[in-house]
Amino acid sequence: MNGNELKTALLFPGQGSQYVGMARDLFEEFDSVRELFEKAAGKLGFDLAEVCFDGPEDKLKLTANTQPAIFIHSCAISMVLKENFVAASSAAGHSLGEYSALVAAGALDLDDALIAIARRSAAMQEDCDRTSGAMSAVIGLGYDEVASIIKSVDGIVVPANYNYPDQVVISGEKGAVEEAGNRLKEAGAKRIMPLPVSGAYHSSLMSESSEVMKKQIAELTFQNFRYPIYSNVSAEPVLDGETFRELLVRQILSPVMWYPILQNMYRDGVRRFVEIGPGKVLQGTVKRSLEYPDIEILGVDTLDSLDQYMNLYARVRP
Repeated sequence: MNGNELKTALLFPGQGSQYVGMARDLFEEFDSVRELFEKAAGKLGFDLAEVCFDGPEDKLKLTANTQPAIFIHSCAISMVLKENFVAASSAAGHSLGEYSALVAAGALDLDDALIAIARRSAAMQEDCDRTSGAMSAVIGLGYDEVASIIKSVDGIVVPANYNYPDQVVISGEKGAVEEAGNRLKEAGAKRIMPLPVSGAYHSSLMSESSEVMKKQIAELTFQNFRYPIYSNVSAEPVLDGETFRELLVRQILSPVMWYPILQNMYRDGVRRFVEIGPGKVLQGTVKRSLEYPDIEILGVDTLDSLDQYMNLYARVRP
């Protein structure tokens, strides 16, 4: 099997990967990307391009702005790849990124997904404003150990992300997350790293968001999947829209099982992992999760990286 035939998975980032200036060079290069941002502005009611390109950072990192920004950036790249017949065999997205993955696979219409993202981000911003939530990354302990230890902490604190073998993010009420951090440190965690977020994502403090999205997701029309999407909730590949509808509803309150997703992709023959969208967070998780000599880890974020990737892997038009 040569390089072009390696089984390829597209990975779509979630909240936290944004940066001021994101997607500006793509916007300037492609008419289709400019049209995508114009469409987003019409659906969202504000100039997303201005927020992405000029910030300021405090404005961009608001949940209501961040989620559409990352979604549109990722969709812009996957749209250009599709236009140039760059193939993939599967995909996954980290939390928010699941919607980008579903659009890339043809399972969701971009307009419908954008409306869902707008509702999701607004509802989650309201939950952040309503609750005193916090999140911390736990370095040096495995998922089962973390989950077991924090069960005894008073208040709401749960595992939120299983990112790689020895990193688990916990989420919940601020005091409970702090106490859990202390106990995990005593149990041998190398480091407890509070995250710069305003909410307790993937915990029951997002309950109102979950109810909003349950109604919104019920209205989504799923189409045929071009390839399977690995679910955040189950970590398994899914090709059925009704199954994924249920999983999307559960996603907001459930932990993101990212490390198991990567393991299962490798189990299923994936050897090239390509992050599609801003930043390099997911590339880092692959490096820490799959220490095998036969894998490739790539990222497509800027125009330069897009050109490099297409030069290597774009197919001849059939």
